[in-house]
Amino acid sequence: MKILIADSGSTKCDWLCIDEAGNVITEFHTMGFNPYFHNADLVEEKMLAAPKAVELAGEIDFVYFYGAGSSSELLCSIIREGLERVFKQAKVHVGHDLEGAAFSTYSGEPAITCIIGTGSNSCYFDGETVSEEVPALAYILGDEASGSWFGKRLIATHLYKKLDPVIEEDFVNTFGFTKDDLVNRVYKEPNANVFLASFMTFLGRHQDKTQVISWLEEGFQAFVDVHIKCFENYRDVQVNFVGSVAYHFQDVLRHVCDREDIRVGSITKRPIDGLAQYHLEHIIPGVQQA
Repeated sequence: MKILIADSGSTKCDWLCIDEAGNVITEFHTMGFNPYFHNADLVEEKMLAAPKAVELAGEIDFVYFYGAGSSSELLCSIIREGLERVFKQAKVHVGHDLEGAAFSTYSGEPAITCIIGTGSNSCYFDGETVSEEVPALAYILGDEASGSWFGKRLIATHLYKKLDPVIEEDFVNTFGFTKDDLVNRVYKEPNANVFLASFMTFLGRHQDKTQVISWLEEGFQAFVDVHIKCFENYRDVQVNFVGSVAYHFQDVLRHVCDREDIRVGSITKRPIDGLAQYHLEHIIPGVQQA
């Protein structure tokens, strides 16, 4: 039996192929698939452009895909259709990235799990049910502390001519964007959320600057206020984080959580390994018995 497990954000998707004993057969990466922005044709096209996916296509028995935006049956069906065209012999399950994050960080006890990457969200997992308290409003209305949230802050401050002089000089030398370039990329071209989040590497170079530290604290505080404090028991359970922004800026994240008496558990950049382990322990045994 070969099982393909995927953890997809809006920017990148990690794929891990294992057998029923947990042996890793192969690992590869593709762009992230989000049904709000992508259709089944694009999913099929990009998967067929991934050599390892094509090599495995006829051998996969089960696909478990957890992705950003896959929050309803209609949205999940878009991704599922594209994957079923490629993995024609497989049974394909598509779930929300919150499910994947909760499963990947599960240690046997109820916990709050948060995603802070290109986008942001949170859920509560009691070992059986993944539940949300507040909705994810995506990068225009929500996504507090996400890459897109900080990217908006950086670009707006640059255009308002209020960036720290050192950061401003580096921004201009690194990117060379005009105002029209930035406005077009955000308002007229697709995947604006991914474009905005792409500036996190740049911000990482300046995370010791007072201005950036202030943004990080503001963003993580906003996330805590909206996405963690919404759970009544947030001080009584462990709070786990997954995602590149949480991982790379975890010093400030931990500081904000400590200030709010939040018990931080794991902070993981990529949840795919924990996700595979969860399936081996909790899902694949049931599949084998069936």
